[in-house]
Amino acid sequence: MSLKMKKFCYMVFGILLIGVCVALFRMSGFGVDPFTCMNLGISMFIHMGFGTWQLIVNAVLLVLVFFTVRHCIGLGTVVNMVCVGYISDFLCWVMDVIHLEMGWPLKILMLFLGLLFASSGVAFYMVAEMGIAPYDSMAFIIEKFTKGKIPFQYGRVCSDVVVMLVGV
Repeated sequence: MSLKMKKFCYMVFGILLIGVCVALFRMSGFGVDPFTCMNLGISMFIHMGFGTWQLIVNAVLLVLVFFTVRHCIGLGTVVNMVCVGYISDFLCWVMDVIHLEMGWPLKILMLFLGLLFASSGVAFYMVAEMGIAPYDSMAFIIEKFTKGKIPFQYGRVCSDVVVMLVGV
């Protein structure tokens, strides 16, 4: 298998795991990541599907990324922005159709599996080096526009706090 194909498989597998992770976090009821919090909050408020709303937000952010930190864009950027929300929506829909009783043991299992899939999915996605999700590029944009006065790590914390507050 060529290196490009291997990276492509890592990217797709990582994004699949991230989508499953988001679904598991949503179903567990213990909370989600900040970007999902914002997108869930807004999508419920405007009565739009989570995956569709997340795609719209990512498309808007992609335009901003294109004009500021274009080097962050790759095939993985597009696959991530299109697939994660819809994978999550699909799995939540499947669980809704099954009508599985969501007791504490199952919710806790979903939380732990979500953590495992999040860390594994992000690791596969990052190792592929095929682009960064539009939202994840926001910290690079903050660092660039402040000319390094706000480093990446603080820009990431700021963007996470803002989207979490919007979601709540």
